[in-house]
Amino acid sequence: MQNFNKLRGLMGLCVRARQAVFGEDGCLKTIRAGNCGLLLLDSGASKATQEKYHGACQNANVTVGLLPEGMLHEATGKPGVAMAVLSGGLAQQMKQQLPVMSGEMQPMKSANHSGGASVE
Repeated sequence: MQNFNKLRGLMGLCVRARQAVFGEDGCLKTIRAGNCGLLLLDSGASKATQEKYHGACQNANVTVGLLPEGMLHEATGKPGVAMAVLSGGLAQQMKQQLPVMSGEMQPMKSANHSGGASVE
């Protein structure tokens, strides 16, 4: 079982440390520039948005974490559906809190009903 509370804490720390990029243009630019260590995506994003980010991340070999709807806003206080985490130690620590990658982008369920992390 993953420690989702730790992931939430790392997400907040990432924002405070200015290691997070929000907004579609900013996230895609960070991914394409090779500066993104991890993309966290809200499962409430439209299918087209999810596919756009998934394609960009696949091309850049960036891990995508699919989060339960609302967790991104709850943990960071920022609106939006995606957060690009800059490459570095925080991105690595956050990856360790995500479930193992699989071929399809599907949200994972946590036993904790206050939300949890998901990854494709």
